[in-house]
Amino acid sequence: MAQLRIALAQVNPTVGDLDGNADLIVEWTRRAADAGAHLVAFPEMMLAGYPVEDLALRASFVEACRRALDRLARRLADEGLGDLPVVTGYLDRRPVGLVRSGQPAGAPLDAAAWLHGGEVLVRSAKHHLPNYGVFDEYRIFVRGDRLPVVRVNGVDVATVICEDLWQDGGPVSVTSASRAGLLLSINASPYERNKDDVRLDLCAERAREAGCALAYVNMVGGQDELVFDGDSLIVGPDGTALARAPQFVEHLLVADLALPAADPSAEPGRVPVDALDGTTITIDRHVLTPDPPPAYPVLPQTFAEPMDDLAEIYAALVLGTRDYVRKNGFRSVVLGLSGGIDSALVATIASDAIGPENVHAILLPSRYSSEGSVVDAEDLAKRQGVNARVVPIAGMVEAFERQLDLHGLAAENLQARIRANVWMALSNEHGHLVLTGGNKSELATGYSTLYGDSAGGFAPIKDVFKLTVWDLARWRNTQAGVDLPFLHPFLHEPIPEAIITKEPSAELRPDQRDRDSLPEYTELDPVLADYVERDMGREALVAAGHDAGLVDRVIRLVDMAEYKRRQYPPGPKITPKNFGRDRRLPITNAWREK
Repeated sequence: MAQLRIALAQVNPTVGDLDGNADLIVEWTRRAADAGAHLVAFPEMMLAGYPVEDLALRASFVEACRRALDRLARRLADEGLGDLPVVTGYLDRRPVGLVRSGQPAGAPLDAAAWLHGGEVLVRSAKHHLPNYGVFDEYRIFVRGDRLPVVRVNGVDVATVICEDLWQDGGPVSVTSASRAGLLLSINASPYERNKDDVRLDLCAERAREAGCALAYVNMVGGQDELVFDGDSLIVGPDGTALARAPQFVEHLLVADLALPAADPSAEPGRVPVDALDGTTITIDRHVLTPDPPPAYPVLPQTFAEPMDDLAEIYAALVLGTRDYVRKNGFRSVVLGLSGGIDSALVATIASDAIGPENVHAILLPSRYSSEGSVVDAEDLAKRQGVNARVVPIAGMVEAFERQLDLHGLAAENLQARIRANVWMALSNEHGHLVLTGGNKSELATGYSTLYGDSAGGFAPIKDVFKLTVWDLARWRNTQAGVDLPFLHPFLHEPIPEAIITKEPSAELRPDQRDRDSLPEYTELDPVLADYVERDMGREALVAAGHDAGLVDRVIRLVDMAEYKRRQYPPGPKITPKNFGRDRRLPITNAWREK
């Protein structure tokens, strides 16, 4: 057996920031070197950021990424880090002569590179290209067909990229034939609820299939709708978890592994192998450092326990909000604070994400606002220390009503649209990002005002059903005084109990309640989960135990609201199917479930 100290750099790049991402690679490589690592690995597309989407089809960006990789290799050597092998993801392209009709323009590759001694030693590309959910890679990239196997300190290390683990056949299937001692997978695997357990099981299964230990490094951070949770891990050849990084924070997971020594008779070169998916994968062997190092003291393994369900969701919402604000150049946010549960949770997420001093809460009482709602909103602002301002809108509404003869729903929505005008005006004046307060239950059923409460730049709870909104608010209150990296250190409960227990209302007419327009959320949310996230049709919904009349009502509400959802701001994805790239339905659509 040989010893290998591997460092998995679970870090947070920004799409398109080639210089900033290179700085991160150098910084964390230095940390790995200081920890005595023999090999450091970074996530998928680390240099370019992920997902690059159609930037991959822009030749200027692809060439800039290729040049940035060469500069990075030289810089690592210039800064005394050239002896430490670095594996990183980047954006590449196939040679022009290999481009075929029907391929994406420029034949871009979701690629991985080994950097050593100031040079790019090995290049490879993702073989399996996901084309489901939020992924659109089959349209953007062309497929790789190599499994690089690089000998480091006497251990053969094979490298694959993200989706190659999730699909049968391909590079993982030929890893056992390569007799690698370690399978290294670099990833940009987005978070969704309960994915951590699925990911661990997958890694265990693939390690057993490959017949070797498996190291899985994942990205962390927010990118538009996506949140990457880290959760990097290492499993043994029998699938036993050996080391695990914490979720939702940057972290260097350093582990000492006892691995089979490489067969000295396995010479550098290329060997084609049947990949068991109708393709051929070429094993591409390289020898970097042939001999294992002398024995050294073994570090204790790091094993971060996964978070509980609500903590995990809340951390994802905070990280997604923080990175959207930070990476898009904002320093502060503004939101309407109504005294209701949704705006209360959004304000709390914002305080945790960027600090309450950077949160501007606007109280916009109208003639129908209850005294309790105003008092509750003021109480929340005081508890959290956010900037609060009262802007009564009754006079503004009256001014519109003198010019327009509006009744019923049109009159109600006028108030919501005036409120949105106030937020947007303050956003323009002070440079705040407007946070939108709608939840997934409202988005699903169209229970929002277009250009009113649906207006804004980012929607932190867009993918959170109403029942979960209450659960998260209660959970957050239990964490007052708890030291967690994604929470502001509030000493007292940040959300008043009165907000959590009151019956929800839009307060756009006298004595209005959500249940006047919607089923009770205890009935509504389970139907929405089955219809929206599981794509169950009417018959399947009824067979699952949902009331037939309720099903018909909910389906009608959801189907009629597609045009509203298309105009809604982005927000963090936490479920298997969000309203965004996950769910792409036509707005003009005559199909109705029967």
